[in-house]
Amino acid sequence: MKTVDKVTRRAFLAASAAAPLALAAKSHVPVGLELYSVREQLKTDTMGTLDAVAKMGYQCVEFYAPYYDWTPAYAKEVRGRLDSLGLKCHSTHNSMHSFSPSGIGKAIELNGILGTRYVVCASPGKVTTIDDWKAVAGLLNTANESMQKAKLHTGYHNHQLEWKPLDGQIPMELLAAQTEKTVLLQLDVGTCVEMKRDPVAWINANPGRIRALHLKDWSPDQGYKVLFGEGVAPWKQIFAAAEKRGGVEFYLIEQEGSRFPELETASRCLANYKELRKT
Repeated sequence: MKTVDKVTRRAFLAASAAAPLALAAKSHVPVGLELYSVREQLKTDTMGTLDAVAKMGYQCVEFYAPYYDWTPAYAKEVRGRLDSLGLKCHSTHNSMHSFSPSGIGKAIELNGILGTRYVVCASPGKVTTIDDWKAVAGLLNTANESMQKAKLHTGYHNHQLEWKPLDGQIPMELLAAQTEKTVLLQLDVGTCVEMKRDPVAWINANPGRIRALHLKDWSPDQGYKVLFGEGVAPWKQIFAAAEKRGGVEFYLIEQEGSRFPELETASRCLANYKELRKT
């Protein structure tokens, strides 16, 4: 890396950190960061990563599956840091274990400490038949019934697999049809677009259930390495549908990697988001 590049990036990050925390007035929906976007930073310094994310102007965060290994005591430390930074944690990503009889108790306890609303399934495990997908829907419903007593709800996060036809059915459509209306359908925009599905049509077809979206972009030539706003996702139409029909409560920027370091990538994506929401 050339010296001039380092100076430019330092200047960019400094400017981002100094920017006002308030988002463009046009959107009242808080925007957060899926912390998988800064996973290497998070592995070595959880609290420092939260500090950096808050300084960028993010309003909430989503912890991904490794959070489940925390002790309740450590979860309380994390909650304390979130509170001190003014960050919310509205949702977490989970394996199927969090919804099983043996795992749901710990999931409820940790998410209760963190103050979340949604315990989201990020991977269904091995599913090869329509009956497997029906079983996933059934488990989400059963877990949702138990979690509601703790003021939590289950959710499901799509990847590519859920959009692939299986025995004449689209698994994501099956999950939407066979889960309770209070089960969140967390839309990963990038994977939806990659699979040539229409995210706007999906939101409109499931009013009130798309209460959180992962703002991950995609392009045919660079895949998920593009920053938010650099791909082919029709963001303005997506935001309009999410806010008019989807019932969105919060957005989460997600990045699988880019041409920039993790924290700079997160900062640039937020800057792009704010710029887009102004127009």
